[in-house]
Amino acid sequence: MKAPFISFFLKAPELKLSLKDFPFAAFSTSEIDAESLLIDFPSEQMLGKQAEFLFEQGLKHTPRFQIIAANIQIQGATETLGELDYLVFDSKTQQTLHIELACKFYLLDESLGTALLDQWIGPNRKDRLQDKLGKMKTRQFPLLHRDETAWALNNFSVKTPVIQQQYCFKAFLFVPKGFQQTKLPQHFQNCLVGYYMYWEQLIAEKDETALYALPQKKQWLLPAENLMHWLSFSEAKEEIKKFITEKRSPLVYKKKNGLVEKFFVVWWD
Repeated sequence: MKAPFISFFLKAPELKLSLKDFPFAAFSTSEIDAESLLIDFPSEQMLGKQAEFLFEQGLKHTPRFQIIAANIQIQGATETLGELDYLVFDSKTQQTLHIELACKFYLLDESLGTALLDQWIGPNRKDRLQDKLGKMKTRQFPLLHRDETAWALNNFSVKTPVIQQQYCFKAFLFVPKGFQQTKLPQHFQNCLVGYYMYWEQLIAEKDETALYALPQKKQWLLPAENLMHWLSFSEAKEEIKKFITEKRSPLVYKKKNGLVEKFFVVWWD
């Protein structure tokens, strides 16, 4: 399967937090031109590995950036201490960058806390934005400054004091159906790609004039036009019911009058 998937991923929304919330600079791929680049989509890999592949391909095909190393494991005396995602040289700024990449799908649940960062959670309640940011802040970025890392980077002739640390956070955010989006800060609004609803809402709507697709998680980074299997409402309802019974929240694409909406149907209350 070949198509300009890289461009679709590179232009996907990026969460850019204030320095108060997250004291690191954001790295953006949105200006990288990959329109003419055709690749084989890594359809058998997990979503995180797909994101890494697409990110790397984008950087490799622009003259501005050079990937010095990727997935650099840092070894301690008896165990692996962690991994640096990327070391990248930016020829425009003449800086070496340490970039941590994240690609996440989060749903807004205001019952999870009073702070907005606490309210974003994965569709199956297993992953939270605040936890991911905490891991990056307390584990992934500090790893650069360990003595073991300085030793490991000698192989690349890179000195840790001159490295700039940045993050690239591809964030696909969903809010409850009917939620007033303007309640969110602009940098969160910029990442909204859809909504979520409950099983009862889906049944109540019963839109039989639309077509539906239920992509597997390995297809979540594909453009909607590359999904081949579309269902009627009754067919989609039966598939969605299986997910809900198994306590899994499916991602659903709804196509009607040439427009495509993305939403999750969630199993939790």
